[in-house]
Amino acid sequence: MLQSLTSQVLPRQSLTPETIQEMFEVFNENFAQTSLEIFTRDLNNKNWVILIRDDEKNKVQGFSTLGIYETEYQSQRITAVYSGDTIIRRAYWGTPELPKKWIHTVLEKTENMPQPVYWLLISSGYKTYRFLTVFYKEFYPSYNRPTPPETQSLMNFLASQRYGDDFYPDLGIVRFKDGATPLREGVAEVTDERLKDEHVTFYLEKNPHHDRGDELVCITCIHSDNFTPAGRRMAR
Repeated sequence: MLQSLTSQVLPRQSLTPETIQEMFEVFNENFAQTSLEIFTRDLNNKNWVILIRDDEKNKVQGFSTLGIYETEYQSQRITAVYSGDTIIRRAYWGTPELPKKWIHTVLEKTENMPQPVYWLLISSGYKTYRFLTVFYKEFYPSYNRPTPPETQSLMNFLASQRYGDDFYPDLGIVRFKDGATPLREGVAEVTDERLKDEHVTFYLEKNPHHDRGDELVCITCIHSDNFTPAGRRMAR
């Protein structure tokens, strides 16, 4: 029987070396070609961390990192939420604690911002992409609707601003020249059953080199009107 989980949100600067090491151990179980140096460098680009701990040993079982910042696009102030690594140990796959805390945290941190809030997501596996399909009604890119030109322009702007030359707008892909971290075998295995899911098939078509660590750039608007019923349940 799984131990129950507890979540907490911390400023990145308050993390202890011991906690960072625990986070890295979870990360290393899921991603190949990793090093603590690269992991810490990426972590330092975020400002919030969600930690998921088990209640018995108080050990880190999962986490998500967030960068929340304001920027100006076409003379309008907007808020961008950059989602970094979002991982939970295999034993807890399917539990709602991490996505629920993620949505609550973003809503809390942006509730006093009058401008639009966009989630800029990059994913090297279809499981991360599926967060969009489960919790948001409208997101891009998507198999069932073309990306509007104005949304594509915003996505390109945010991705270029964040990733510079590592972003390839013609492909919609971030390909890190230094520090690509493909998923380990078995973490997001593509089975015949998975290929029946049109979202998964679309993701694999858009990001054919995900197994090398290529990251598909995605965007959605974080707003109560854009939540699916599942998203609304998580936001309660």
